[in-house]
Amino acid sequence: MRLKAEKVNRILIIRLSSLGDVLLTSPVIRVLKQQYPDTMIDFFVRTEYADAVKFNPNLNVVYTLPRSEKSKFILKILKDNNYDFIIDLQNNFRSRLFTKSLNKTTYSYRKSTWDKYLLVRFKINRFKSVKSITQRYADSIPGLKLDNAGLELFAPSDLESVLTTSDNYIGICPGAKHFTKRWLPEYFVELGNKLHEKGFKILLFGGLEDKFVCELISSQIQGSVNLCNDNQLFSTLSEMKNCRLIICNDSGLMHTAAAVGVPIVTIFGSSVKEFGFAPYGVPNLILENNSLSCRPCSHIGRSSCPKKHFKCMKEITPETVIASVLKLLSKL
Repeated sequence: MRLKAEKVNRILIIRLSSLGDVLLTSPVIRVLKQQYPDTMIDFFVRTEYADAVKFNPNLNVVYTLPRSEKSKFILKILKDNNYDFIIDLQNNFRSRLFTKSLNKTTYSYRKSTWDKYLLVRFKINRFKSVKSITQRYADSIPGLKLDNAGLELFAPSDLESVLTTSDNYIGICPGAKHFTKRWLPEYFVELGNKLHEKGFKILLFGGLEDKFVCELISSQIQGSVNLCNDNQLFSTLSEMKNCRLIICNDSGLMHTAAAVGVPIVTIFGSSVKEFGFAPYGVPNLILENNSLSCRPCSHIGRSSCPKKHFKCMKEITPETVIASVLKLLSKL
């Protein structure tokens, strides 16, 4: 089955949250516009994640939903647009309320909820291959074929970096929404100082929730620069471009780095590649402790280690990460 371009005038894509998930839609937007250049494509997203698509030239209008606002107002606007069909890449209770109200043909992202449950709860792995979320998004749209390009994040043309030009910046993103996705701060400190000894300058990246940990780590790494900000995505983007490589957890900033096109070394704790959130479209290495029978303990992360030992992160040492960083840099 294939969509017929001559019958498609306007499409709505829904992906309300979160940062990484929204960024992972960008290859789908790009390829959809390439295949149907005369079609207007609108995007519907939570206000706090709108910057991830705000300047995408392949989109016609970006509609935003503030958390404090009732849905009726935005729903009326969407109804008036008379979409030919809807692509629901969120596929949760709220997005289904919108698609049901709009009453248009809808192609929905098929979540692997049952397979994730079996893997987390019983360690039964029914994932036959490691398929990216981006590919799963594309699979929900009849006839859509992804290209070989990566993620995209567009910014204002007047954006400038505050850094002086250097070839030896390495970025560290120590944050993640959930505790079990965060490598230890003291490990980041040791890693940063050892990289500094090798001639690299360390940049710290993060958002509002990462301010404490970024300040803590930066204060203990010689010569480091703390670029943590108040969730200013474009500022983060402009400075990440200066990095030779980014070291991060499984987080939204991992996908931001991928969208900027920077090579990535990422540390997975409670999460695993099978969930589909590996860095997309850039050279990368994923570090994870595959010796543990308790991984994964969650598909989104936990506030504490259910086994109390946190070996998934504690047993990935700074030495291991440094070796991986140098290995990846040597291949670039």
